[in-house]
Amino acid sequence: MINQQSPFIKKAPSVTWIMMLVMLGLVPGTLACVFFFGIGILLNLTIAIITALIFEYFILKIRNLPIKLFITDGSAIVAASLLAISIPSIAPWWIIVIGTFFTIIVAKHLYGGLGSNLFNPAMIGYAVLLISFPAVMTKWPLPASHLLDFNLAQQIQIFVYGTKDVIDSVSSATPLDYIKTQILLNRPYEVNFTKGMPINSYFNASIIISLSFLIGGIFMWIKKIITWHLPITFLISLALISSIFWLVDSTRYLSPFIHLFSGGTLLCAFFIITDPVSGPTTPKGKIFFAFGVALLVYLIRVFGGYPEGIAFAVILMNICVPLIDSLTQPKVFGHE
Repeated sequence: MINQQSPFIKKAPSVTWIMMLVMLGLVPGTLACVFFFGIGILLNLTIAIITALIFEYFILKIRNLPIKLFITDGSAIVAASLLAISIPSIAPWWIIVIGTFFTIIVAKHLYGGLGSNLFNPAMIGYAVLLISFPAVMTKWPLPASHLLDFNLAQQIQIFVYGTKDVIDSVSSATPLDYIKTQILLNRPYEVNFTKGMPINSYFNASIIISLSFLIGGIFMWIKKIITWHLPITFLISLALISSIFWLVDSTRYLSPFIHLFSGGTLLCAFFIITDPVSGPTTPKGKIFFAFGVALLVYLIRVFGGYPEGIAFAVILMNICVPLIDSLTQPKVFGHE
């Protein structure tokens, strides 16, 4: 009879296997983005992945590291994909190239490569682009407008040249940006939100996209790539914080429903803050980290200068990870 009580040691999954599962988890959300925002999402992904692999190849060669081993682990592809999904589908190609440069070269390899990077690479690339090119990074095409106003030739023209006339004719501010502007102008957002058809279409698309990323997140949880601590704590914390302000004044503060299903909230919950390298390692530390990200996201969205605060919130909390880990280490077994 085989002894079933022994503490069997299982072989840990490889980095390549983990990254492949993450990419599979991104598929539903990516397809939803393509449906609502056009073929530009796929163009963003293509150029981001190609340039990320090129940058990875050259930096590995400069560092005299085994190229095949590291370039095939999938980490560069995942980071590039997260960045590309976050970039508007009507952004020109050079925006993606600049973003992947900071993602791969600066945020990843200048800190020592995979396993040594202090910050989430994709969020560094996104934050650099948002600070440097705010006009481009905060304009998205009207959801599904590519089915009516775009053809492939126009989309490629935008991607290559960034044609301003075409972009302005079919693009608008996102709901978080639009509503924030209305509140700053002392206009109750409910009135503008319900009457503005472009904003309604954005929000309806955002709900479906968010649910698609939720499906991918559940897939990764089932495959045990992530644990519940980070996504659940982040979502509950953001919901509670936004509920408090909304109950105090519903004309100035958005409802928790809008916060949860607008912007990149679900993408952040399951694919960004769950980065095992730049995030905390202890269960208790993950809870503190996720709460901190949620708090900062809300503060930046409501009181900051940007409509979306995920990238900045994650980067700021990445700085705190060593302290969080040191303060949340479990007690050594057998010691008080």
